[in-house]
Amino acid sequence: MNGYNDEFPLVMHVDLNSAFATIEQQARPMIRNKPVAVINRKVENTSIVTASYEAKSKGVKVGMRFKEAKRLCPDLIGLESDPEKYRFVYKKLSKILSDYSPHFAMKSIDEGVIDFHGVPLKMSMVEIGVEIKTRLKEEVGPYMRCNVGIGPNRFLAKMAASLHKPDGLDVINSSNLREVMSGLKLTDLTGIAGANQARLNSVGIYTPLEFLDAGESTLRSVVFKSIVGTDWYKRLRGFEVDNRQFDMKRVGRQYVLGPKIVRRQDVLERLHNLCESVGSRLRSQGLVARGVYVYAKSYETGYWHACRVMQLPFYSDKAIYNLARLLFEDAPDGVREIGVHCYNLSSGDDDQISLFGDEMAREKQLMNAVDSVNQRYGEQTLHSADTLSTIDSMKVKIPFGSTRYL
Repeated sequence: MNGYNDEFPLVMHVDLNSAFATIEQQARPMIRNKPVAVINRKVENTSIVTASYEAKSKGVKVGMRFKEAKRLCPDLIGLESDPEKYRFVYKKLSKILSDYSPHFAMKSIDEGVIDFHGVPLKMSMVEIGVEIKTRLKEEVGPYMRCNVGIGPNRFLAKMAASLHKPDGLDVINSSNLREVMSGLKLTDLTGIAGANQARLNSVGIYTPLEFLDAGESTLRSVVFKSIVGTDWYKRLRGFEVDNRQFDMKRVGRQYVLGPKIVRRQDVLERLHNLCESVGSRLRSQGLVARGVYVYAKSYETGYWHACRVMQLPFYSDKAIYNLARLLFEDAPDGVREIGVHCYNLSSGDDDQISLFGDEMAREKQLMNAVDSVNQRYGEQTLHSADTLSTIDSMKVKIPFGSTRYL
């Protein structure tokens, strides 16, 4: 049918609605049906992480400064994020989705995908979607809502889940694909914004239908100038190209400093805290690194960064901090944000680690013991004395994107 994938749609995308704000409204009945914004920290320039639908209707957007949002919505309720609540709901949703197919994956802390290929269906896909919605309300709380999208591939299932927020349930297949596309903008398509939109516009493609009708050779050779164009040609038509896992390229963390943090020593203590967190994440994935990248943002000089690649791999908190601190010596004063990333990652069983001999073995035993305690009792239960004053103010907030650390 017009070159579209006309198989029965067997991929389901489940997306919690304004997840963190909705979870807070579920947990606090007094703020239900009120404009709510979740923020990471109560500082002057904090940005909004998630806004409830009541807040969005007043023009409040994710990423907006909270003080700016208050001008649009004076009765906006700002709540500091509570990661434990969100992890609890993540685990509940993950358990629900796993009951329907062994082929499921949580794509982020608030959305998951179920692939029903090869799974005997005891009810229709729509009935399964309705049941998941019901179970979410029963097992988490009656205020919880989610969007469910069903399609022949992951891309169209995700698009279906975005059509009627909040609490929608939609199916996209080869029969209604063109009708659905006709009601959307290019930027409504996941992955189309900024540079990709400009690429499409440059060849006269301004709508999803024009995108859908473009030839494979045009997309591959003219628009994207790579195999990416072929992927888009298949993706739009319902063929699966996104069922793949990518290796981690880097592990990092960043932190926005409050206005009272001005002393160099205070900044270094927070840098040390970030290094401990990055080291823990690195080891949790069985990885080692060869590179460290640090950056800082200041009002005076803007963005500053430095990096260094080592000949031999490392993974301990001490090694990461020693490198980061050395690089940070050239950082400007008056910084308002800092970050640390480890890169050039490889497996933790790297043969070159043996070059460190007994010292590396002892360090590995120590790190394993520290990680074991922190995994059981909470991140950074054990930490260096240097970071003692930073623990309460630098608690890990919401892990967007990858769910590897959950």
